[in-house]
Amino acid sequence: MNAPAESLVAAPGIALADYNHPSSLIYGIGNVGRQDDGLGWAFIDWLESESLCPQGEILRHYQLHLEDADLISRKQRVLFVDATKEADVEQFRLERVEPKMDFSFTSHAISIPAIMATCEQCFEYLPEVHLLTIRGYEWELREGLTPPAMQNLEAATAFFA
Repeated sequence: MNAPAESLVAAPGIALADYNHPSSLIYGIGNVGRQDDGLGWAFIDWLESESLCPQGEILRHYQLHLEDADLISRKQRVLFVDATKEADVEQFRLERVEPKMDFSFTSHAISIPAIMATCEQCFEYLPEVHLLTIRGYEWELREGLTPPAMQNLEAATAFFA
């Protein structure tokens, strides 16, 4: 499957080789027990199974935490990977993220822009941050990706392969 054009335009020139360095972080967000919410972790599984980016730091978490501002303050480049329900994402989207303080820091779902803004505010530093969102369809309490989500994951991994 070919990557959607939006993925190629939103963040041109991004390659996994850019993240194969100790100063880089690839951070998979999700929950494998909620079907397609596990797409972020599935992408990390793919990286590990293919032995890609062995020098970079690779993490999996269920959600972002305020403390992640400290984590990214020690990195030059960060790639967050998460599932999305957004209908305008056909298969996946890769985009650069900018800091923006919002009120998500008061909930269990702090946003990536809020993590970045906190990093900038507290540590006077901001790494280059990109977000890979992969389209998911089902979020029930069940393990395993749906077939359409698996196709989208394959499109995202093909883009990077």
